[in-house]
Amino acid sequence: MVKGDPAGDAEWHHLKNHHRDVTGGWLRPATFGVMDGLVSNFSLIAGVVGAGVATHTVVLTGLAGLAAGACSMASGEYISVKSQTELMRAEIAVEKRELDRHPELELAELTEIYRAKGLAPELAEEVARELTVDPEVRWRVHVREEMGVDPDDLPSPSLAAGSSFVAFAVGAVIPVVPFLLGATSILIALVLSVLTLATAGGIVARMTERPIWFGASRQVLFGAVSAAITFGIGLLIGTSV
Repeated sequence: MVKGDPAGDAEWHHLKNHHRDVTGGWLRPATFGVMDGLVSNFSLIAGVVGAGVATHTVVLTGLAGLAAGACSMASGEYISVKSQTELMRAEIAVEKRELDRHPELELAELTEIYRAKGLAPELAEEVARELTVDPEVRWRVHVREEMGVDPDDLPSPSLAAGSSFVAFAVGAVIPVVPFLLGATSILIALVLSVLTLATAGGIVARMTERPIWFGASRQVLFGAVSAAITFGIGLLIGTSV
């Protein structure tokens, strides 16, 4: 490829962007948030409907479940990802200190890593030395190779928290909407929730290159079991109180 050649530049950008971003930290909390919001709030609504409460109580319960769940999800994701990032940064600081105190030992360790990957001993040492001439490059290489962590792409606590909050709220509002519009039966909420679970599961399956039917049926199955359990508990308690 000739530098400055338009065709070569286009090929380089294609190769560079060939894979999707799988390290941004948004897919897991967003996916989990939608599923958790929908399943937990529909299950909550199913429980109070099974208990035979009035429609306005169902709406109040659903909205309260939405607010409480979204805030809980967001705070939990923020704290967990923040703690994970802080731990990574602490270990990176340890690695930097070791590089300053024992550079030759660290070089030998990096050389051994490259030997284990299949490089000849002489070549492994040469590569390790070349990559560690610049101090800024050196610690980054050691962190990536020894810890399996990209120091320039650590998970974002704010992104995880925001994704969780929005996703949970979106999922949790779906079973509440029919009751907000005047429905008195859980049937419409059930159908809407099943369709949403199947769609969301299918989308995730498509993104992860799994069969769409598998992702859709898995989400519907888990949601149905959760809703059936809480509805049954609500029905038992409602008839006995």
